[in-house]
Amino acid sequence: MSELLKIKLTIANRVYPLSVAPEQESSLRASAKKIEATIQQLEKNYAVRDKQDVLAMCSLQYAAQVEQSKNNPQTTVTVEEDKIQELIGLIDLHLAAY
Repeated sequence: MSELLKIKLTIANRVYPLSVAPEQESSLRASAKKIEATIQQLEKNYAVRDKQDVLAMCSLQYAAQVEQSKNNPQTTVTVEEDKIQELIGLIDLHLAAY
């Protein structure tokens, strides 16, 4: 069994310390970057400043992508449910702070 890595991811100006398997690190970092880019895009396009609203909109976008990929088996995008659950967990942590 591999040892867990301790990493820190920043999402919506908050740092989340995580212990992850080495094989998960790069995908989690890439996911955090994607979330940050989506947050910046939403804030720019919709002039939304409340992080809770932006995170909810971001979550909705990703959930819609998952649903679309389920409904369209020819979609080349593959979504791993456990990674989505990890992202939802991070969002839940942020929302619990409010």
